[in-house]
Amino acid sequence: MMQVHFIAIGGSAMHNLAIALHKKGYEVTGSDDMIFEPSKSRLDSYGLLPDAFGWFPDKITNTIDAIILGMHAKEDNVELLKAQKLGITIYSYPEFLFEQSKNKTRVVIGGSHGKTTITSMILHVLHYHDKEVDYMVGAQLDGFDTMVHLTEENDFMVLEGDEYLSSPIDRRPKFHLYRPNIALISGIAWDHINVFPTFENYVEQFKIFVNAIVNGGALVYNEEDDTVRKLAEASENPIRKFPYATPQYTIIEGETLLQTPEGEMPIEVFGAHNVSNLAGAKWICQHMGVDEDDFYEAIASFKGASKRLEKIAENATSIAYKDFAHSPSKVSATTKAVKDQYQDKTIIACLELHTYSSLNAEFLQEYKGALDAADEAVVFYSPNAVKLKQLEEVSIAQIEKAFSRQHLLVYTDPKQFKDYLRNKDFSNTVLVLMSSGSYGGLDFDEVKEWF
Repeated sequence: MMQVHFIAIGGSAMHNLAIALHKKGYEVTGSDDMIFEPSKSRLDSYGLLPDAFGWFPDKITNTIDAIILGMHAKEDNVELLKAQKLGITIYSYPEFLFEQSKNKTRVVIGGSHGKTTITSMILHVLHYHDKEVDYMVGAQLDGFDTMVHLTEENDFMVLEGDEYLSSPIDRRPKFHLYRPNIALISGIAWDHINVFPTFENYVEQFKIFVNAIVNGGALVYNEEDDTVRKLAEASENPIRKFPYATPQYTIIEGETLLQTPEGEMPIEVFGAHNVSNLAGAKWICQHMGVDEDDFYEAIASFKGASKRLEKIAENATSIAYKDFAHSPSKVSATTKAVKDQYQDKTIIACLELHTYSSLNAEFLQEYKGALDAADEAVVFYSPNAVKLKQLEEVSIAQIEKAFSRQHLLVYTDPKQFKDYLRNKDFSNTVLVLMSSGSYGGLDFDEVKEWF
């Protein structure tokens, strides 16, 4: 039995991998200096929660077969230094997933946006038809216990291919390490500017990804994205290429109807970006042996990936959604999707600038027009977060200029933002709260009461 130790076991991806290996029969231990919910109780329920928080070099002994190192650990982590000294094999998260899947057909879903949703759609369809596959996805899915599933017997491994760095000692983007047999790129929009300082440098990472597809493999790509199309067409890698585009659809009284060979079919997700994601997922499922009719039958019941346009409240005339969108392309797609879906309602779009990129004075310009589809637009950010990230101060005037739309409301105080929402008349309104944070501690259950 293999003994594996996780340095930084509490991360959302890391703790899922720990649980998956535990289920596979590995002996799993781990450390972390802080672990939040839901990781904490999930690790606890499998008996994997460390006895104490912190780093303990005594845990690192020669009985350990492999270390899996998380992005949250630092290069001078005492457990890591001890493992290096003892010569124990150290894997980054993606390297270890490759090890687990090197004898399988690897399907890797990449792109700046849409990858979690597309991966979720594929897994939903396979699950619906009782097709067993190994997988790793970046969100908790309905009907799935963990975000990572590993077996000896399954032929396929479906991986969400993230372009962020692999580990503190391996600065390669994660998706460079998977060597896909079948790959997909949904779109390219500059992100993670603290790691990829220019757009060209960011695009280069996707070029390397395409070149990593194994000989005779397949690339499914979104031909409506110019950057992706040029990249795919220019690649000299001997692979098969399959472009996809947004299928035809109509919206009738808040319901999206997808055009299929059998006629119009109602689907649960909405927005041009999601209909496009669905087309990409269909190609991949066909490569995995699911025919078109079976794909449509299954996708009709797909409700969306967790945190992606998640409905948190509803009454007779109004709805509130919470969405993970924070990068400019995602914010724009989400806002537009909601306006298209509910044309006769007032759309209030709120965005929290929370990530390193979004609070960077230079990158802010990328948000120009991102909230234009909303009837009322609100931006919230915490000057404190800017200080913590040691960035230059960002002024309200800078934010107004960056988004360049009339009547933009900007809040920096969580209480004032909350009061704004609490006192709002939400009749015939759709509220969208976009953020990877929590608006300085907004209780989403309380939002339900206001509806």
